[in-house]
Amino acid sequence: MKFVSALLLLAVSGVHSFSSPAKTAPMPLSNTDGSGNTVDPLLIRAARGETTERVPVWMMRQAGRHIKEYRELCKKYPTFRERSEIPDVAVEVSLQPWRNYQTDGCILFSDILTPLPGMGVDFDIDEKVGPVVTPMRSWDDVNKMHLMDPSKSAPFVAEALRTLRQEVTPETAVLGFVGCPYTLATYLVEGKTSKEYLEIKKMAFTEPKLLHAILKNLAESLAEYALFQIENGAQLIQIFDSWAGHLSPRDYDEFAAPYQKMILEKVRKAHRLERIRDLICDSPHHAFVLLLLIFTVHINNLLSHIRNVEFID
Repeated sequence: MKFVSALLLLAVSGVHSFSSPAKTAPMPLSNTDGSGNTVDPLLIRAARGETTERVPVWMMRQAGRHIKEYRELCKKYPTFRERSEIPDVAVEVSLQPWRNYQTDGCILFSDILTPLPGMGVDFDIDEKVGPVVTPMRSWDDVNKMHLMDPSKSAPFVAEALRTLRQEVTPETAVLGFVGCPYTLATYLVEGKTSKEYLEIKKMAFTEPKLLHAILKNLAESLAEYALFQIENGAQLIQIFDSWAGHLSPRDYDEFAAPYQKMILEKVRKAHRLERIRDLICDSPHHAFVLLLLIFTVHINNLLSHIRNVEFID
């Protein structure tokens, strides 16, 4: 049995935060209706801790694979990367479940591996096997990685997010997302989806410095990618550490939590806040964008893992 936990974090928007010079003005957090009035979507108001008329609803997953129009679109664009990296197609796929169910959030159609080519790591998504990556298991492999510049390697993400902000209703929030370093590292080290994660566990035991180097490289680039999405219209960002639930509490402390914190720290510093906790608290001096740190843990380790939230200080 698994338990999904979500930690709500708020980060400042409306200022340039990505390391590379911004080519366009960052998008505001709030939406505007047809009369020019400012509208704060329900999901954002709830995340700020405001009393709302009801509980907001959104889809954590971004593809409506059960929807007929999505399956028809797959015939024209048969690969996942086509559907997620051609902006107009990514927008259409993102909007399909939102149109059908009118949820309070519309999440970008993408994948947690999308930023990898920008780090010097190519990947493919096999329709049957899932993500496929050339395994990274040596220092030579790690040394080929470099810091991501999302404006160059993932401009389609910016275009899709900005278009979604125009397409949805003022009452709807637009979500982006990134994967956390440990979860992405499982794909890099294993080479594909795994049930046991033997290779990354072996690396953690026999070559921990090598694994830490991979995790550090990933954290630095993923923080850039998160800031890039915020700047280009993502009002909420889900940060997934799905496979960290396979770690023991001790290994979670060493290989997952510190790199989650690196991402949050970079967001904090980019917005000139004193503490990570300031990302959570509302303030009359700033506009905010929501970050959702979502990680999956086995129920029997739940309490041990939750104590790691103490790094939000």
